Amino acid sequence: MSTPLEQPAPDLQLRLSEAGSEELLALLRACSGELTAPAVRHALRNPYCTAEAIEEIAGAQRLLSFYEVRRDLALHPRTPEALAARLVPTLWWRDLVALALDTRLRPALRRTAEVHLNVRLPEMAVGEKVSLARRASPGILSQLRHDPSPQVIAALLDNPRLTEGMLAPVLHKASTSPAILELIANDRRWGVRYPLRLALVRNPATPLKISWRLLESLRKGDLRPVATDQRIPEPVRRRARVLLGDSS
Repeated sequence: MSTPLEQPAPDLQLRLSEAGSEELLALLRACSGELTAPAVRHALRNPYCTAEAIEEIAGAQRLLSFYEVRRDLALHPRTPEALAARLVPTLWWRDLVALALDTRLRPALRRTAEVHLNVRLPEMAVGEKVSLARRASPGILSQLRHDPSPQVIAALLDNPRLTEGMLAPVLHKASTSPAILELIANDRRWGVRYPLRLALVRNPATPLKISWRLLESLRKGDLRPVATDQRIPEPVRRRARVLLGDSS
């Protein structure tokens, strides 16, 4: 006859899910050698799972060899910060995104996830960066906004965490490609914002057709600097003068 701690795996998983804090810790210690990644997940989902129980799991090197265990430990709000930070570099980028966005976790840990994501950006494929741009936290957006790919910028424009303040530096840079400037100018959410329209007109790289269209919406006080800015193409300056009533 088996003892209470020698139950079949499904029963162990159930007990890990339903145990109180002290029983859970005792189960983890007694059954350490037979724990699997799914069993650990049941333990971590237990509302009575404590930091002590988490450290017991993390102390088993065999369990840390499972990616799912490292991920679930890093994302658990009761995991000690130092332990979670050691696990962050081992996570895939999609899980780093989840960690950076999880407001249950400590701000310092979320920033650590952002740092590791930013380090990996140059190695990521365009498709991966497109997926990242749609969900990224502000710390990642501040790096992605300078990506040269219009596909990445198009995805970034749909991110609800993007702000006008993050986007403005892109429009002020003369090195931003005309394709990206046109993309932003035509965006239904961002192309209507007056400060961004003004920045587009004043960027010498903005395509002429875009600048001409946006000039019509500028205030006279903003048209005057445009009319005299030698960095701006002459056709744009000339049109600004016409709109100001100066046909010379």
